[in-house]
Amino acid sequence: MKSLVSIITPMYNSEVFISETINSVLCQTYKNWELILIDDCSNDKTLEVVENFIVKNPSIQLIKNSSNKGAAFSRNKGIQTAKGDYIAFLDADDLWKPNKLEIQLAFMESENCHVCFSSYDLINEKSESLNKQVKALKEIDYSKLLKSNYIGNLTGIYNAKIIGKIKTPNLRKRQDWLLWLAAINKYGKPAKGIQKSLACYRIRKDSMSSNKLNLIKYNYQVYKKGLGFSTLKSLYYMLIFLNEHFFVKSKQTVTTNEI
Repeated sequence: MKSLVSIITPMYNSEVFISETINSVLCQTYKNWELILIDDCSNDKTLEVVENFIVKNPSIQLIKNSSNKGAAFSRNKGIQTAKGDYIAFLDADDLWKPNKLEIQLAFMESENCHVCFSSYDLINEKSESLNKQVKALKEIDYSKLLKSNYIGNLTGIYNAKIIGKIKTPNLRKRQDWLLWLAAINKYGKPAKGIQKSLACYRIRKDSMSSNKLNLIKYNYQVYKKGLGFSTLKSLYYMLIFLNEHFFVKSKQTVTTNEI
């Protein structure tokens, strides 16, 4: 029997995008999955939308937080519930391409790899292509990932059966970066990247990726609070991060006609 994949999706006021996100999972060519939706006390129609899917799809389950806890708490709750051999992540406004899981699991098996990610496309709030793609590095070790978050969380997957379940410190932002650092550290080997784009990341007007000052602030918290670095060491890595993000990582984003 094929391995079960647990897909973790935190939600908060996601009524506009969640249907498309869930449908991108339902359209997967790899069928042995469970989708765990964790609602963080939405006050819009997110639950109403989701419940319509749950009635028709037993592979989808819903967890409701008793109060608003943030994405880290929600992801950890989903991970705790997960029964899969593999654990993957998909935020409530992002999309997977239909062959995402099939390609990724076949790659992990053939390469004997237990932490994996891929390239992904950029789309806008209307799900229109921005004609840009973030190219995955072929390999990332712990020291490389410490310099900047090179793993698109919507593409990441790890083998929980082999390396165990990986949780993340309870930071409000950038907790996905800490999760992949912990996964690679526990794995003891580099994560491997698939060059083919397997997902679509949505750029939103209110997203952190569109606000450089917030990006810098929250990345400092990753070093200071998430990893427990001293102030001096945190500032040192922030300088490295700024170089990697603005001068090196930017080279990963290419227009699709360059591919």
